[in-house]
Amino acid sequence: MDYSIRPASILDLSPLRALERRCFGSDAWSLLDLLAVLSYPDVIRLKALAEGKMIGFIAGDPRPKEGFSWIATVGVLPEYRRQGVGRALLRACEAKLPTPLARLSVRVSNFGAIHLYETEGYRTIDLWRGYYRDGGDAIVMEKTLRAV
Repeated sequence: MDYSIRPASILDLSPLRALERRCFGSDAWSLLDLLAVLSYPDVIRLKALAEGKMIGFIAGDPRPKEGFSWIATVGVLPEYRRQGVGRALLRACEAKLPTPLARLSVRVSNFGAIHLYETEGYRTIDLWRGYYRDGGDAIVMEKTLRAV
């Protein structure tokens, strides 16, 4: 499959909203959350495009005072999963993060994403009980990006 990774902007609001709904259902971000992630100045925003269509998105929120960046969301449309898109987005985002550590949260039942994160060097550091709207738990994972 041929795809590219490009910076995302506020002009991507509509396709990002559709992607969020398809990827996350009831856990999809609200319109205000999407506006924020697409407009906050320090957030790393990348989209994966195939044939001019957004097929994936990632956002990284640098928190230098805390010593880590937060991978706020990673989403790939279901029909494009397991083809390296999520891995490519993750690596591209990590390369732009200014902090030595990256953290993210993932639903405990999302075995595919957990496997991806583990193979990319993330390790579990915490469990957030009842994090999702339906009461589902989240695993918090962390990766060392570079030595301090």
